[in-house]
Amino acid sequence: MKSRLSHIIIDQVSKKYKASNEASLEGISMRIDANEKFGILGPNGAGKTTLISIMCGLLDATAGSVSYYNQDQEEISGTELKTAIGFVPQDYAFYHELTPLQNLDYFGAMYNLSRDMIVQRSDKLLAVLGLSDVAKKKVGAFSGGMKRRVNLAIGLLHDPSILFLDEPTVGVDVQSKFAIMQFLEGLSASTTIIYTSHHLAEAENFCDSIALLDHGKLLAMDRTKSLIAQHGSADLETLFINLTGEGYRDQHV
Repeated sequence: MKSRLSHIIIDQVSKKYKASNEASLEGISMRIDANEKFGILGPNGAGKTTLISIMCGLLDATAGSVSYYNQDQEEISGTELKTAIGFVPQDYAFYHELTPLQNLDYFGAMYNLSRDMIVQRSDKLLAVLGLSDVAKKKVGAFSGGMKRRVNLAIGLLHDPSILFLDEPTVGVDVQSKFAIMQFLEGLSASTTIIYTSHHLAEAENFCDSIALLDHGKLLAMDRTKSLIAQHGSADLETLFINLTGEGYRDQHV
């Protein structure tokens, strides 16, 4: 059964890597409520992936804390928290030489799911993600959109109540992107979704609330429509450029 999340509190989270002269995150604070579709957006190097990694427990913060609370206002931690979280990374997180079914079997065992639960969840996810017909074909031969859907199925296999999505539609065709976002929209009734993407029109349509980061700092945060209106912007892309500037951000070597 899913842990019944009430909210997540990020309190003054900072991160500085030993090899870096500058902090990747500086004093980030925010609240995310249950069943919210929350976008963490920003240019390259803004600190989005670092923040998500800390929230998932993959990285330790240099300072500050991330706390998860259930509907009894008790903090969720340990195994209960680990089983509540699903993470779908930007990079493909599966074995290309295996089939979708074999990948789901492997990751289901890592989640300590029963054999019956693995079969039940795998069949359901492959069906809703349009992968049933290729369930026994090697993933390495799949298109980018199909691989994204396999990534998503693995992250959802243990039925998490909190789902982290790092660029879930990067590099996929328009039809696959539409199908993935429609699927995620349906999940949001029972799942808190924390999402990052460079597709700003997609983020504007999908996210209930948005936090905008740049250079490791929180620039703005609010309900999506309210945030755009507050800054007198026509859309999220205009707001994004106004707050983060027009310069190139991909010239690091």
